[in-house]
Amino acid sequence: MRIEVELELQILRVLEAEFGKIDPRHVQLQKTKPEFTGDFTLVCFPFTKLSGKKPDETAELIGAKLLEKLPDLESFQVVKGFLNISLSTTYWYRFLKGFGVQQQAAVGEKVMIEYSSPNTNKPLHLGHVRNILLGFSLSEILQQAGREVVKVNLVNDRGIHICKSMIAWQNANLNETPVQAGIKGDHLVGKYYVAFDKALQLETAPLLERVNSGDFSGFEGKTLQDLLGLTARLEKVSEPDKQKDIKSDIKLLVQSQTSLMKAARDMLQKWEAGDPEVMALWRKMNGWVYEGFEQTYKRLGVDFDRMYYESETWKLGREIVEKGLSDGHLYQKEDGSVWIDLTAEGLDHKVLLRSDGTTVYMTQDIGTAVLRHQQLKCKQYIYVVGNEQDYHFKALAMILKKLGYAWASGIYHLSYGMVDLPEGKMKSREGTVVDADDLMEEVVEEAARLSQELGKTDEMSEQARAELYETLGMGALKFYILKVDPRKRMVFNPKESIDLRGNTGPFIQYAYARICSLQRRASGLISASFSETLDYNEPAHRSMIRMLARFEEALEQAAETCSPALMANYAYELAKEFNQFYQTFTVLKEQDGHLAALRLEIARKTAEVLKQSMALLGINMPERM
Repeated sequence: MRIEVELELQILRVLEAEFGKIDPRHVQLQKTKPEFTGDFTLVCFPFTKLSGKKPDETAELIGAKLLEKLPDLESFQVVKGFLNISLSTTYWYRFLKGFGVQQQAAVGEKVMIEYSSPNTNKPLHLGHVRNILLGFSLSEILQQAGREVVKVNLVNDRGIHICKSMIAWQNANLNETPVQAGIKGDHLVGKYYVAFDKALQLETAPLLERVNSGDFSGFEGKTLQDLLGLTARLEKVSEPDKQKDIKSDIKLLVQSQTSLMKAARDMLQKWEAGDPEVMALWRKMNGWVYEGFEQTYKRLGVDFDRMYYESETWKLGREIVEKGLSDGHLYQKEDGSVWIDLTAEGLDHKVLLRSDGTTVYMTQDIGTAVLRHQQLKCKQYIYVVGNEQDYHFKALAMILKKLGYAWASGIYHLSYGMVDLPEGKMKSREGTVVDADDLMEEVVEEAARLSQELGKTDEMSEQARAELYETLGMGALKFYILKVDPRKRMVFNPKESIDLRGNTGPFIQYAYARICSLQRRASGLISASFSETLDYNEPAHRSMIRMLARFEEALEQAAETCSPALMANYAYELAKEFNQFYQTFTVLKEQDGHLAALRLEIARKTAEVLKQSMALLGINMPERM
C-alpha cells in the first residue's frame, strides 16, 4: 500500500473521531511543495464547515489531533488552509528497511494490448519501433500494477498493399530469394514494394499529364464522371490546401486505371477466391517476411502471447457485415458496396464492403475484434496505433456497438504521435524510412564509439564489451523513445540518445552500475546494519527514501494513463537525485559503521528500484560500465 493511502486511512479515522462521518474523497494528500517544510500536505478547506472555524484554524486543530494520535508524525506546519505534515525519521528508516519492489495484487482486470501490427510488404521501421516499445512497456507496467495482460500482434498479411509487392516480384522475373539477395526476407519484400510504387509513378505520369491538359480519352464510366467532376471543382477552388486535396484525389483516380493497379486488384480478387498460384506466392513471400520480423523482435527484446492474421479474420468480418446488412444496421448502394451511416455519432458514412465484394481494413478489424472477444473475454482492448488512425478507431467502436457488441465500450485507442528525424518525415513508398534493423545497429555502434573514447571498457573481454555496447545502445534507443509522452510527436536523434550526461538511458544505467560497483567494494568492509532508530536526522536521507517511496505512485499513474513516459521520467529523477546524494556523502570512508550501513542500504534499494523501473521499459541494466 502506498504511503499516501496508508496515511489517508489513518487521518480519516482521526477526523471521524473528531467530526463524525466524513467523505473519504475529501481526505487527499499531496506531496509538500519544495519551498515548504513537510513530507505531505493535507488540504483542510473541506473540513471548515465541520469545524466551524477558519481554514488556518481548522488546519491547526487537525494538525494537533494528528500529532496526538499518530506516533509517526513528527511535526506539522500550517500555511493558510494547508496542513504540511512531517513524518519522523524513524518512520522513514523503518520504511526503508521493509521496502522492496513487488508486483501489486491482482485487481481482477483482464486487458488485451495489441501492438506492432506490421504489414507483410515491408520491414519494420522507426515508426514501428515506437509502437512496439510502447506496447511492450505498457504491458509490463500493467502486469506490475496487477492486471492480467494478453499481448497480441495482428499481422496485416493480406490486401492490396501485399499484392503490390507480389506483382513487382513477379514482374522482375528474377525468382530472387533472401538467400540469393543476401538480405533479410522482410527487406527483400520491402524492396519490391518500393519498386512497385516507382513503376506506378512512371505509368501514372503521362496519364496524369493528359488529364491535367483536358484530355480524358481512355477513361470511361464512373471513373470518367468522377474525373470530370473533380476537374470542374478544381477550377472553382482558390485555396491551396483544397486544391492540393483535389489534385491528390485526381491522381488516385488516374492511378486506379493503370495496368499495375488493375493487376494488383485482380490479384487481390484471386487471393480472396483462393487461387492456388497466388496463394503459393503469398505464402512464400510472407514466410520470408516472418523470418525477418522474428529477428527484429528478438533484438528489441519483445514478445507476444497471441498472433492474429488478417488472412484468418477477414471472412468473419465479411460475414458480420453481411448479417448487419440483413438486420438493417447497414445499407447497400446501387453499385453493390455496403456502408454504415455514422452521421448521428458525429462521423460520416463508412464503406465496409467494396462494390466488387472485397473487404476493407475496417471489415477485417471488425472480424478480428469479435474473434478476440470470443477467445479472450477482456474488460479492456487497448490498440497501440498512430494518431493518423484516430478516426478509424472511433468508427470501429461505434460500428461494433451499432452491430450489438456492448463490450466495444472497452476499446481504447492508445494514439501516439509520429516519429520524425532531424531532417524531416519518413515515407515508406519512397524508401526513405529509417529501417529498424539499421537503427538498432547505429545506436549500438554509437554506444561502442562513445565507450571507447571514454576508455572505460579497455580491461573488458571482447564478449563483455559487445554485450555492454548492446545493452547501452538498446537502452538508449528505448529510453529516448519512451521518455516522451506517447501522444506527442517526436524527433529521434540517435547521437543525443547516447549522452551519458542528459536525460538518457545510459545516464540511468551508469547510476546503476555505479551502485553495483559500490556494493562490490563494500562487501566485507561494512558489516554493521543500520537501525531504524538511528539518531541521524539528515534531510538528504529522507529525500532519497521519499523518492524510493514514489515508485508505486509512478507505476499507478503510468498504468492509469497508459504512459510509460511517467515511469521513464521517474527513473531519471531517481538516478539524478542519487548521483547528487553519492557526491555529497561518503559510504566506504564513513567512520560511523551504522551510518555507512544506512547509506549503503539507500544505494542498494535505489539500484533495485532503478533496475525494476527500467525493466518496465524493456531496458536491461549493466553491472559494469
